[in-house]
Amino acid sequence: MLLDLSEEHKEHLAFLPQVDSAGKLSVSSDAVQHGVEGLTYLLTESSKLMISEVDFQDSVFVLGFSEELNKLLLQLYLDNRKEIRTILGELAPSLPSYHSLEWRLDVQLASRSLRQQIKPAVTIKLHLNQNGDHNTKVLQTDPATLLHLVQQLEQALEEMKTNHCRRVVRNIK
Repeated sequence: MLLDLSEEHKEHLAFLPQVDSAGKLSVSSDAVQHGVEGLTYLLTESSKLMISEVDFQDSVFVLGFSEELNKLLLQLYLDNRKEIRTILGELAPSLPSYHSLEWRLDVQLASRSLRQQIKPAVTIKLHLNQNGDHNTKVLQTDPATLLHLVQQLEQALEEMKTNHCRRVVRNIK
């Protein structure tokens, strides 16, 4: 799987072959900032997708760097990809997870002004876990909206079974 770099990222990385290894860059601070951003993007995306050595070399080869610079970037990637993945994992937001669910169906049969009124409502008490804390959310809706929500969730679950979604989820982990 090759990493697809945008033209902007290619431009940001274009100044790397021109840098003197002695130390002085002789370029503007914007060019340095863009170069660092380009390198950051290259390394984080490659680490995120767990690109193999060969795919990384092919992705960098497209940029037209010298063989020495390609080897240097590959070594930088191989040395730091596990640490980058660890840092990206720590930066990812922690989402709440399902713990339990309680529900109740309330039906209002009449009111003072309307004698034969049927107004159903479903009350759902959702218990969630997040970072060891227990949260409770109370939701109330009518049965038609709940049915629509169930259909949408079932459709999303079916879509998760497709090859494309499986590939995306595999690359995220």
